[in-house]
Amino acid sequence: MNKKNVAYLFPGQGAQYSGMAMDLLSSDAVKSLFDTASEIFGKNIKELLQSDAEILKRTDVSQPVITVASLAAASFLTEQGYSPAACAGFSLGEYSALVCSGILEVSDCLRLVKIRGEVMQKASDRLREASGAGASPGMAAIVGLDPQQLTDLIAQWTAAGLKDLYAANFNSRKQSVVSGTAAALAEAETRFKEAGAKRVLRLQVAGPFHSPLMADAADAFRSTLNEITFRDPVIPVFSNVTGKLISSGEEAKKLALMQITSPVHWIEEEASAAESGIEACLEVGPGRVLQGLWKDSGSEIPVFAAGTSEDILKIGINS
Repeated sequence: MNKKNVAYLFPGQGAQYSGMAMDLLSSDAVKSLFDTASEIFGKNIKELLQSDAEILKRTDVSQPVITVASLAAASFLTEQGYSPAACAGFSLGEYSALVCSGILEVSDCLRLVKIRGEVMQKASDRLREASGAGASPGMAAIVGLDPQQLTDLIAQWTAAGLKDLYAANFNSRKQSVVSGTAAALAEAETRFKEAGAKRVLRLQVAGPFHSPLMADAADAFRSTLNEITFRDPVIPVFSNVTGKLISSGEEAKKLALMQITSPVHWIEEEASAAESGIEACLEVGPGRVLQGLWKDSGSEIPVFAAGTSEDILKIGINS
């Protein structure tokens, strides 16, 4: 395998943990990234990265810190001689992929994820307040149903009067994620199990992401997005919204806005990456979720953890 013929896969929210990326500070490039992030966020990024779990799961915290951790891992990989032939990011991770591809400058990416996290947290807070105490909207993983079956069921139930339930992430042939209000998710849990789902698991996230329920966040994000320059990609990068290659900076900017309210087509992105001629995938950033999803895809292309210095140094690709 060749260090220059790998795909970088960047994780999304939920991958965070206290202390992530701190082991990468032996790198001068990572130190510089931390300084830039601290300046843009107006907070010490080292302290944020070492926050407790309750703070880290807030959308306005998790989005900036996961992005910094992922970009730090990418910088460390560069120092070890790696150079991606393609890249993709799951949900929030798409912003790190846009940097990797050459579409966004690092500083612009950090500004965007800071505002994106803030507007999504505010939209989630408003939805929770409107729902009443103890009735938070959110997301749930549905295990054991085919994505098409899940989509068909939601369409049938919506036509019959069930409101505010949406397919949000198509993760693998074994697992999808839905977003909805508290009432919709409670009703959906019963219905999905009756339809044959093995498990329905509520996710520890702040809101019903990748659904029309986040329209207020998209509206609030638009003005900031329009201020940022999106260049044409230098390295191939795949879109959550389409599952296909992003052809231009103009398209990337449009998709970045759509992504907030549109489902993540990760199965299609994985297929597109596998067909691009890469020899291996690296999960660049905290967590192991994307490695599991890649293995579930059935691809014979190997996937490696690349979120810590230890992970990166033991990958074993020498050329």
